[in-house]
Amino acid sequence: MSPHLVNPGEPPSHARRTVLSFAVSLAIITYIDRVCISKSADLMMRDLSLTKEQMGYAFAAFGWAYALFEIPGGWLGDKIGPRRVLMRVVLMWSAFTALTGWAWGIGSLVVFRFFFGMGEAGCFPNITKAFTIWFPAGERVRAQGIMWLSARWGGAFTPLLVVWVLTFVTWRSAFTIFGAIGIVWAVLFYRWFRDDPRTHPSVNAGELKIMGSSVENSAMHGAVPWSKLMRSRTVWMLWLQYFCMSYSWYFYITWMPTYLKESFPQLGMWESALLNCIPLFFGGLGSFAGGYITTWLARRLGSATARRLMGAVGLMSAGVMLLIATRFQNPLFAMLAVGFASFGNDLAMPGAWGACMEVGGKYAGSLSGSMNMMGNIGGALAPMFVPMVLAAAGGSWNVNFYVFAAVYAVGACAWLFIDPVTPLEEQVRD
Repeated sequence: MSPHLVNPGEPPSHARRTVLSFAVSLAIITYIDRVCISKSADLMMRDLSLTKEQMGYAFAAFGWAYALFEIPGGWLGDKIGPRRVLMRVVLMWSAFTALTGWAWGIGSLVVFRFFFGMGEAGCFPNITKAFTIWFPAGERVRAQGIMWLSARWGGAFTPLLVVWVLTFVTWRSAFTIFGAIGIVWAVLFYRWFRDDPRTHPSVNAGELKIMGSSVENSAMHGAVPWSKLMRSRTVWMLWLQYFCMSYSWYFYITWMPTYLKESFPQLGMWESALLNCIPLFFGGLGSFAGGYITTWLARRLGSATARRLMGAVGLMSAGVMLLIATRFQNPLFAMLAVGFASFGNDLAMPGAWGACMEVGGKYAGSLSGSMNMMGNIGGALAPMFVPMVLAAAGGSWNVNFYVFAAVYAVGACAWLFIDPVTPLEEQVRD
């Protein structure tokens, strides 16, 4: 007899809360490792004799690797399970985070950031795969909202953390410290997590009943119906909206400190660091609000309408707020407007990843990986294009904001054509 059936009447366990805790902590680590380079960029450019364009290549190296290896990372989670994949990719990117501190020029920096991006590419598709297994459908969007709140806040407070760490050590040592944190996480996660909740000693019959058919998504497989993905309008629109979202959002974690320094030269180091926290802090609030508001609206309008509405309104409002930001000469008001843009951006986040879980089902790892790949192609292009647009505009940052706003508008329109709840098998039949 299965140990889960010994006391079928006992109160349900809550092991899935531990899964969420692991996801939250990894999201924070991911964004600390990702964002710390933007706050260290000035020191790195000085010590390594890099130009802005070269630093843009280093930013983009991460973005391209992150984009190119999203599908392999998600597919591998579907094939062998998120436990082994997450352990391996976290160890990989943590090692290359540390190695970033050993860079001796543009070549080594680009290589290290590329391999760092390869590792991080497997993170969120496999967390999404784990959520698809461990959480019932009604809890998944909320779980995504909580996780993305943590991710954004991890990134929001990283500038302050980096400034504080840099008062004690060099930027090179700082990357070594941040890399070590991920190694600890990987060891603890691998010891506790199981790909199938039915085999976990902390899960009882009551919790398995709550999970329902979700546990069936733990079945491992290597065959992904790519032809159905390619024939689905929803999949294409998910890819498009995430491309648009990421293109604009990557500015917050790459060129934002440089924008503040050049647009508001009167700011001190700590003032700049505090203002730099605003976009991701507001984005975290948007992720949290998006998860809960979507759940609330779904009970009144239906899940499909609620998610479309949150996606379209979120991205359109993000573009409008960036246009408003260009009107302010006061750095605090300008950054608050950018913060509200980030809030709108992240209202759409939980719904986008929730759509990958609902539409993808047992292929959630592969679908979410493909969506994140398309998004991060946008994220890879943005850091390269920003200095080009800046040069063409005579040093005016406002033109980049106009471009971001236009891209957001395209993403908002894409949401009108997304069916975020119907499984792929029902959307496209052979």
